[in-house]
Amino acid sequence: MKTPYLILAILCISSCAPIYVNHDYEKSTNFQDYKTYNFFSNIESGLNSLDENRLMSALETKLNAMGLEKSENASFLIDIKSDEFQENSRNNVGVGLGGGNRGFGGGISVGIPVGQPSINMQITVEFVDESKTGLFWQATSECGFKPNQKPEKREARFQAIVEKMLEGYPPEK
Repeated sequence: MKTPYLILAILCISSCAPIYVNHDYEKSTNFQDYKTYNFFSNIESGLNSLDENRLMSALETKLNAMGLEKSENASFLIDIKSDEFQENSRNNVGVGLGGGNRGFGGGISVGIPVGQPSINMQITVEFVDESKTGLFWQATSECGFKPNQKPEKREARFQAIVEKMLEGYPPEK
């Protein structure tokens, strides 16, 4: 009975737009020193408050699963930034006009965009140690975003983004 649900879940996840992630970190950092975390109190993520809560909840769940604990006296703080942008449609229809006579020719061609521009979202998560090195780890993701998705799908999307972002934490030396 679980197999059909598993197959359906895999199909749903694989049908989503890909998530691209870049990681960066301070190479002199000893990541074993960081066992507790918290979020900056004044995060201006650029997300609406519902999506910000979804993202923070997904981060907490994943970090706790990795053995890190949320604490008031955290060893590092987390900052979140995001940006939405439109990407023009890459689909075009070419219309051409041409002619020629006795070895001479000419032509005009025009590409007409087809479809609507897609909306992409870039999310950056930063780990900051204010007492030592400052910013020591950063992940930036970019993926397609559908603003009219139902809350369940938005939550699943943020969980997938966090999963992909934290694949690179802690970095292998």
